[in-house]
Amino acid sequence: MLSRFITKANQKVALNGIKDGSIDIVIGTHRLLSKDIKFKDLGLLVIDEEQRFGVKHKEKLKELRHQVDVLTLSATPIPRTLHMSLVGVRDMSVIETPPEERYPVQTYVVEHSQELVQDAIYRELNRGGQVFYVYNRVQGITKKAALIQKLIPEAILGVGHGQMPEKELEQVMLDFIEGKSNVLVCTTIVENGLDIQNANTLIVDEADRMGLSQLYQIRGRVGRTNRMAYAYLTYRKDKVLSQEAEKRLAAIREFTELGSGFKIAMRDLEIRGAGNILGSEQHGHMLSVGFDLYCRLLEDAVRRLKGEQLDVEEEPPSMELAVDAYLSDNYISDPVEKIDCYRRLTNAVEDKTIDNIAQNLEDRFGKRPKEVDNLLALARLKVLGTSLGVSRIRQVNTELVEIRFKDGVEIGGEKLMQIAQEFGRRLGISVVQGLLLQVKIKRLDQRNMLELLENVLYKAKALVVD
Repeated sequence: MLSRFITKANQKVALNGIKDGSIDIVIGTHRLLSKDIKFKDLGLLVIDEEQRFGVKHKEKLKELRHQVDVLTLSATPIPRTLHMSLVGVRDMSVIETPPEERYPVQTYVVEHSQELVQDAIYRELNRGGQVFYVYNRVQGITKKAALIQKLIPEAILGVGHGQMPEKELEQVMLDFIEGKSNVLVCTTIVENGLDIQNANTLIVDEADRMGLSQLYQIRGRVGRTNRMAYAYLTYRKDKVLSQEAEKRLAAIREFTELGSGFKIAMRDLEIRGAGNILGSEQHGHMLSVGFDLYCRLLEDAVRRLKGEQLDVEEEPPSMELAVDAYLSDNYISDPVEKIDCYRRLTNAVEDKTIDNIAQNLEDRFGKRPKEVDNLLALARLKVLGTSLGVSRIRQVNTELVEIRFKDGVEIGGEKLMQIAQEFGRRLGISVVQGLLLQVKIKRLDQRNMLELLENVLYKAKALVVD
């Protein structure tokens, strides 16, 4: 074992054993990143509580030997790691089955008040339990403990934080584990590794200042037996929370069921972004190319390195039509929902998908306005145009729309005549510089124009298929 708590003499013995190979397994803290660590033949690296390590730490560990197998473990992986798993850079497996006879922690997100603190602590002490009170500031933690002692005179308090001398901190923790104290006022030093079964109430001061993964880890310190546990995530009274803080607190309140760490991590990925695989950023967005394109490029690169065959995607046609097509705030007020709908329409590759989106919109948000129906019609035109090899659909003026096909796309003369007869004077055909359909839209409103264009392409597709 290697950590700063080990004596120099024992550290030296461990270092020599690692170097000459007489030690097979070394379990350590960040001490393993020190320059004096030399492995004879490192084969496997296991990183437990991965969210506690920065990118530089993990890259340093991997540099110890280039051909090393790496296994990372975490209840809530950081967005960068989770994203790498989702796009195929790393393999991932999920354990979702909780231990037997465990109950979800009852989670409350509330304004901080002395009455709440007093009531929560008294309730736990009256049933013979213990309490974690997380106050994540070393300066002022003693004053906070004194205030709690004043509110609950019967409580036996312990105070713990990372800047305390090792032996003093160890004694505080031992007293709490052995039940000599029943309220532990501490920083987030208790975030990982503690398994105190009698502690089943948690109060977090200024929870809005903490990360989503961190809140999930801290909440995991309670509810480790078959007794009901309570977590109070508090924020200062009358404080205006930032949008991100509100999302984090809403997520931790929503995902209370056992084994929900993966869902928490996914929500963290949505809130903070995926970070940079080739850099040190563990969160944030790919601003230069856009997140969706970045994911596609990355997925293609991974598949190419694996020797897999890449799918050749048909390029969708460019659309230049003067129509009102959008999701209004009156119809969908939530910007996240709106972006998700736009994304699904953009990625749709068949009519059935668009029909499902249309039905889903009506079920959730009511009757669709004209602009939304226009948006769905444009998505159908894009799918049809892609399958037919259309390169551009362009509105020339208020009377004419051109549908130009890619070079090499041909429809036989007999079939072209059938299309022309179907639409009469509304349709003109030219093959001088590649196939071009000219659709006359004079005196048609936006909806009828889109229906006409859709009918033209459907007819063309039917004839080509036949």
